[in-house]
Amino acid sequence: MKRKFIYIFLILSLLVSICFSLAMGAMEIPIKEVLLILGTKLGICSQVSEPQYETVLNLVRLPRVALGLLVGAALGISGAAIQGIFRNPLAEPGLIGISAGASLMAVLVIVLEVTVLSTLSSIVGYYLVAMGAFLGAAVSAALVYHLSKSEGRPNVATMLLAGIAINALCGALTGLITANADEQQLRTITFWMLGSLAGATWQTLFSVLPFILIPLALLPGQGRKLNAFVLGEKQADQLGMRTSRVKLRVVILCTMAVGASVAVSGIIGFVGLLVPHMVRLLGGVDNRYVLPASALMGALVLCLSDLLARMLTAPMEQPIGVITALIGSPVFLYILIKDKNAKS
Repeated sequence: MKRKFIYIFLILSLLVSICFSLAMGAMEIPIKEVLLILGTKLGICSQVSEPQYETVLNLVRLPRVALGLLVGAALGISGAAIQGIFRNPLAEPGLIGISAGASLMAVLVIVLEVTVLSTLSSIVGYYLVAMGAFLGAAVSAALVYHLSKSEGRPNVATMLLAGIAINALCGALTGLITANADEQQLRTITFWMLGSLAGATWQTLFSVLPFILIPLALLPGQGRKLNAFVLGEKQADQLGMRTSRVKLRVVILCTMAVGASVAVSGIIGFVGLLVPHMVRLLGGVDNRYVLPASALMGALVLCLSDLLARMLTAPMEQPIGVITALIGSPVFLYILIKDKNAKS
């Protein structure tokens, strides 16, 4: 019953935050107008709204908010799933090299776009960086998974160590490329590395939609299996679970979700790490609850963070990754201190 109320609270909070996010910005749109435009689109009402409000909402706010919800949900549920696999509340998707691989390829594409990749850039345009980031995330995660295999089975401890090594390597190569970038490339790289939803369009949204919706639909079904991981892999195997398949499935789904998210929004930290903690504090550690609730909480956190990014220094916009770090760091420290005091 308690978890049912948590779901209701998260959904209602998300709906309210969506309304405010659609209404507020460089041009403020009255909430009444927002509801009127949305109602007209859904066929609920047929009143005529202000054309300028409708244009801003259709072309700028709606795709941006929708993309923020998808990315937030993807990062939240992926963080919960990775923590379940590693049996470690400090784990996050970046631990297995997804974010580092995406960053390396994105920076490489940004630097080579006007020279080596000029022909490809003229064909795919804006999507070249996104494609590179997604490819980098997939290759990095696949390499970490392959390195972790021992006697045909992936070992979680080895996967963690391989992830640390790949993260360090990708970080070093990213730094090397960045150090040799020109001023314009450096500005693009810096903005991308800090995360932003400013480039959201309907085309961007639809390009990543299947890569995020599939993990969002399938990961909650792994909740019961991830609960068995708490006992240890050997015990889970004795219960008849094929842990190797579960790990492979979770890694692939998380790579799809996080890779697609990083490709369109850049690096947004703390969501995958902090959101599952908040969800567990509210309703317990059962992964059948934690996974879907983390998706809702992640969407809520990123929606509010994007609103703050747009409003704090309006009309200038701040990188959303900075906002999530500023919010996430104190909250995470509070959770650690509270947990430490509870154990002492």
